[in-house]
Amino acid sequence: MSLLWPGALALLLLVPALVAAYAWSQRRGSRPALRYSSLSLVREALPGSSRVRRYLPFALFAAALASLLLGMSRPVVIVSVPSSQTTILLTIDVSGSMCTPDIQPNRLLAAEAAAARFIETQGPNTLIGIVAFGGFAEIVQAPTTDRDLLLAAIRSLTTGRRTAIGSGLLRAIDAIALIDPNVAPSRTGTSTTVPPTPVLPGAYVPDIIVLLTDGASNSGPLPVDAAQQAVDRGIRVYTIGFGTANAGGLPANCSPGFVGREPNASGAPVPGGGFGGGGTQGGGNFRRGIDEVTLKQVADLTGGEYYPAESAGELQAVFDKLPTYLIVKHETQELTVLMVALATLLIATSLALAQAWRPLP
Repeated sequence: MSLLWPGALALLLLVPALVAAYAWSQRRGSRPALRYSSLSLVREALPGSSRVRRYLPFALFAAALASLLLGMSRPVVIVSVPSSQTTILLTIDVSGSMCTPDIQPNRLLAAEAAAARFIETQGPNTLIGIVAFGGFAEIVQAPTTDRDLLLAAIRSLTTGRRTAIGSGLLRAIDAIALIDPNVAPSRTGTSTTVPPTPVLPGAYVPDIIVLLTDGASNSGPLPVDAAQQAVDRGIRVYTIGFGTANAGGLPANCSPGFVGREPNASGAPVPGGGFGGGGTQGGGNFRRGIDEVTLKQVADLTGGEYYPAESAGELQAVFDKLPTYLIVKHETQELTVLMVALATLLIATSLALAQAWRPLP
């Protein structure tokens, strides 16, 4: 359970103050003691329930006050609700290094084949969109249930320069926002719109992002900053690190318009800690040229998971075990009305008992 207005809990101090005031009034208003020759005679004359009759109505009233004050803090719980509409955004790295043939025929074609099979195995009501990112990101195909459009979009991917993982995440958020009114578009440093109210921790929309990359981000916003925008919108991100340690150089038939024009193609560090060409040389601080630390951080931050894949078979296995069949939406339900109803019941019971038991014995 979470509280929308936790500061209101300070009002609960009124309850012990009320109890103390009641106890003081009971002592002050007690009658002078009388002497009896035998206390057993007094006990026999008094009903056994006199103490219950005296204090139970007040105890119920104090509990009702506590329930009302707790309701003022606006308690909420997160419940899982089956979703009739799910959106999956395949966000695919198309930097030049994706043409590396360490995974036959090359990384990009292997990724396309795995993505195509994934698309074909999804349910007919599942919306799937495709975002491609190199030095910038674009929505290649808006979320749709048309499998032919999706497969054509997958086959149309070509490589570019650099690797902007953060940009890919932001464009994927924008693609989800196109069809889910509960998701706000992404914000950049120049955005003038009011940022959305972050969802409660553990609350998720029925939309996920699957991000595949073979390198480290060396362009655009930081991946973790982009991931935080996904967190604020309740979007889970599943990341895949694709490639081997024996990448070698780029093949001659890799996107001729870009071969030889990759920034820092020699593998020298670029600002921000990445490596040119998405880390195709496998050097630096990243195993297989992939910034697995960042990919794991993005997944953990958003409630997703990171998967490594070093072959076409491993990549296909990753796609097969993505939890797309368990996607549910998480809704927040406020308990204020329930707390008020409970307080009303307690007050009514307290008044009824006080009236029925008067005058006290």
